Amino acid sequence: MNANELRAKTAAELNDELLKLRKEQFSLRMQRATGQGIKPHDFGRVRKDIARLKTVLRQKTPAAGK
Repeated sequence: MNANELRAKTAAELNDELLKLRKEQFSLRMQRATGQGIKPHDFGRVRKDIARLKTVLRQKTPAAGK
């Protein structure tokens, strides 16, 4: 997922995508806790995707305090 793809989406779609990524992050944590075999690079990928998505979402919404 790259920023250009995210910028083409609406705020509602971005919120849905954020929820999906948070669920995936939780699932990865549970898999690690139960000892299932997971790929360590998935943690970094999901974390960076969440940060990228939140950045684009912040750019799309007007600043409340300004």
